Amino acid sequence: MCATCGCAGTGVRVTGPDDGHNHDHIHNHDQDHGHGHGHVDAGTHTVDLAVDVLSANDRLAERNRRALVERGVIAINLMSSPGSGKTTLLERTVRDLGAELPIGVLEGDQETRLDAERIGATGVPAVQINTGAGCHLDADMVDAGLRALAPDPGTLVFVENVGNLVCPALFDLGERARVVIMSVTEGADKPLKYPHMFRTADLMLVNKIDLLPYVDFDVARCVDYARRARPDVPVLEISATRGDGLDAWYSYLRTLLPPGVGR
Repeated sequence: MCATCGCAGTGVRVTGPDDGHNHDHIHNHDQDHGHGHGHVDAGTHTVDLAVDVLSANDRLAERNRRALVERGVIAINLMSSPGSGKTTLLERTVRDLGAELPIGVLEGDQETRLDAERIGATGVPAVQINTGAGCHLDADMVDAGLRALAPDPGTLVFVENVGNLVCPALFDLGERARVVIMSVTEGADKPLKYPHMFRTADLMLVNKIDLLPYVDFDVARCVDYARRARPDVPVLEISATRGDGLDAWYSYLRTLLPPGVGR
């Protein structure tokens, strides 16, 4: 069990974009990474173990970050609660930018290959990472996913994290940027209830604004709450289905690219 959040950390499956076969990726606790599963004496303090878990993950994340920089690959961690529209946004993004940029996707879910299949139908390579009972991706899982994806230099890799506003915020993956997606079908008070998620965000997207006439959601209030957690966080209002605000989203993505990549 993960000492930080209580989720199971074994039995992770990484499914590549080509063969469709599952490859179990089991954490080896003799190596330099960090779920403190089992082997805990009754007197061990959970908070100390949690610090060890995050420290080990951070070391792996930094290794991922160095490797990505050396290869010229840009990883973006997409985080949200379930149902915010992450996968729909990804489908629209890769269809719109696929001719301009090399793109790859790591899909994180507890079970099924449904999202990887949706992305794969666009022609973009996607690797499914199934976490079992786990509620988040970690740096070790992302390392395994990147090995299966094998992105070329200059590739923009989207990491769609497990739908959860708590634990994904705690785990650095080695990403270039963190994007938090809200939808107007959620409560505007989510940034108050889950401040750490918004405190770590490099960008906040407010999705499904095409539904604003039909829901009770105050965008200005939600943005104000998010900026209480992170005062300088940029916010874009978008509709992944209708296309509102997507030009600004794509412009943001282009700012992350190394020189010479894209048009």
